[in-house]
Amino acid sequence: MLPAATRQPGSASFSDAAFTATSAVCVTGLVLHDTATYWSFFGQLVILLLIQVGGMGVVTAAASIAIFSGRKIGLMQRSTMQEAIAAPHVGGIVRMTGFILKVTLTAELIGTVLLSFVFCREFGPLKGVWYALFHSVSAFCNAGFDLTGVKEPFSSFTSYSASPILNSVVMLLIIIGGIGFFTWDDIGRNGLRFRKYRMQTKVILTVTGILIALPAVYFFFFEFSDMPIVKRIWSSLFQSVTPRTAGFNTVDLTQLSETGQLLTIVLMLTGGSPGSTAGGMKTTTLAVLLSCAMSVFRKKESTHFFRRRVASGTERNAATVALMYVSLFLISGMIISRLENLPILTALFETASAIGTVGLTLGITPSLGIASQMILAVLMFFGRVGGLTLIFAAFSKSGTEHSRYPQEKITVG
Repeated sequence: MLPAATRQPGSASFSDAAFTATSAVCVTGLVLHDTATYWSFFGQLVILLLIQVGGMGVVTAAASIAIFSGRKIGLMQRSTMQEAIAAPHVGGIVRMTGFILKVTLTAELIGTVLLSFVFCREFGPLKGVWYALFHSVSAFCNAGFDLTGVKEPFSSFTSYSASPILNSVVMLLIIIGGIGFFTWDDIGRNGLRFRKYRMQTKVILTVTGILIALPAVYFFFFEFSDMPIVKRIWSSLFQSVTPRTAGFNTVDLTQLSETGQLLTIVLMLTGGSPGSTAGGMKTTTLAVLLSCAMSVFRKKESTHFFRRRVASGTERNAATVALMYVSLFLISGMIISRLENLPILTALFETASAIGTVGLTLGITPSLGIASQMILAVLMFFGRVGGLTLIFAAFSKSGTEHSRYPQEKITVG
């Protein structure tokens, strides 16, 4: 809210500043004002720092500061870090925190260097490097904030839809940040030997590949058929990657058919993977639900992946998370549609973008009222912190069952 944070005289209102800060630290990318033209360099720097902290995770950032300051990390802090980064066990948490820092800084530095070839040519060396750094961090953290509004407000990367460097670098950063640090740790330990990966790593890589390939095929044949072939390929790939909580776009989303918009909503709700910079319901949640359904169809008692059985508690957690996300997404969309007198699909696109911490929009965010902005802010917070985390924090553990009620059958389906 400081006057130095905006380009115009005066300061941003509390609601605008709070919404922007929430969107940044929850690595969403929904904005009320164009980041490049409304916020000054100081304001953009604050946004970038919030994106970095939100991408790595608040707990991971705090632990990193403690480690560098020489403080010892106790068992309680290690347990908190385990929950925050979705670690399988407490052991090796400090080493993993160092690994997260190395991967983050390395990926963002390489991304900055590569993107400099695009932005320095257009904006000069100093501004070009700043643009490259900002977009590298924003892409790796799956934030979706951009500074390309200097060309046209809220335009994102539409003017770079045929740029092979920008498209490939940004997509790789989104994927690297979105599949999770423990996935990269597993890959680093076992190389390309897929059979030696943990079950979760195999599931993440498989589901991620499918969620990129199949939508890209759809967009290529049914949405962007009037584009030149090179631009068509890049646009199809980019549009299948970016809804996975990244929030950039190289095409005008309002020109997508309703089917294309609905597919994008599904991708936004799915999100990235556990222990990553991405939000959303998570790829593993979708995989467990689908596998559980297949086990029911085949009349199997348990869910399997790659000859490994999934714990029944995991199935319950996945169903609970999916129910919470879908319920909040639908209810919030209906409320905003009613409050703002908007088409229901447009409102649902906005709420899916918020709860999935994506940042894609059909252009309605700046015109929303305070009540709708508050709904989106709550959804962004929920989507980044995680549904189960909030539920576990709200309810005490004193309700542990020491006895069970009699069982009686209920028919479903």
